[in-house]
Amino acid sequence: MTFEKIIFYLFATILVLAALRVITARNPVHSALFLVLTFFSSAALWVLLEAEFLAITLVLVYVGAVMVLFLFVVMMLNINIDVMREGFIKYLPIGIAVAVISAIEMGIVIIGNFGGGKSPEFTRKSADYSNTEAIGQVLYTEYLFAFEVAAVILLVAIVAAIALTMRTRPNTRFQNPSSQVIVKKKDRLRMVNMDSEDKQS
Repeated sequence: MTFEKIIFYLFATILVLAALRVITARNPVHSALFLVLTFFSSAALWVLLEAEFLAITLVLVYVGAVMVLFLFVVMMLNINIDVMREGFIKYLPIGIAVAVISAIEMGIVIIGNFGGGKSPEFTRKSADYSNTEAIGQVLYTEYLFAFEVAAVILLVAIVAAIALTMRTRPNTRFQNPSSQVIVKKKDRLRMVNMDSEDKQS
């Protein structure tokens, strides 16, 4: 077994274990931190595949920005774990069915691509080859529509996260933009006439 395979299996094992802890940890903050470890392990696997741009993007975008947003939302929502677990058993069969279907679909894709018994051949690129340029050409030509759909989905997720954090909670102050835009001057401003007074010298 070569050194690259040892590193691959090491990071792959950490990735799988961290992903399991994301969905089994009792504390949502712990789940988010395990997700950070999952992202780092995935970035290491991208580096092994000589896709440095994707690895750096995964670390900078997801770990540096998205995970901070996740932690902010989790802490702002003040989630009651006991209330969330009350209906866990009721939704367990549906969750198992979705997991089995997802595993079958992934298996079909993997077997269809690599079931021929031939290992993929990796060709060495020239020194001036840029995987960033290659990704950009494919992303903005062949997969442009899928890229735009993903951007719209992320925008909807951002709006939903902001709406959840702005919900009404007791003992908190919030703004109502609809009532602010219809306010009139007489509702906020009151003119008072006062007699002038001479200053005592």
